[in-house]
Amino acid sequence: SRGRVGWGKMAAGGAADAQARFGHSVKGLLTEKVTSCGTDVIALTKQVLKGSRSAELLGQAARNMVMQEDAILHSEDSLRKMAIITTHLQYQ
Repeated sequence: SRGRVGWGKMAAGGAADAQARFGHSVKGLLTEKVTSCGTDVIALTKQVLKGSRSAELLGQAARNMVMQEDAILHSEDSLRKMAIITTHLQYQ
């Protein structure tokens, strides 16, 4: 009967060791997942900020194009007027 008591203590100790190893394993996996999620959140944040910056740059480019278009239309109008003046001067 003494042998059985010793075996019972060893079995309980082995089970406690297995639980401790399992706990460390779960904690390690959880730490990995938290780190991975943190990295993903940082990457997502960077992408969102980059996207908002891209939208800002596109808006600025569109405004610049409109200003250039106005300048081109004004130049075209001036050239037409100069052509008319040139034609009138040739008749005189």
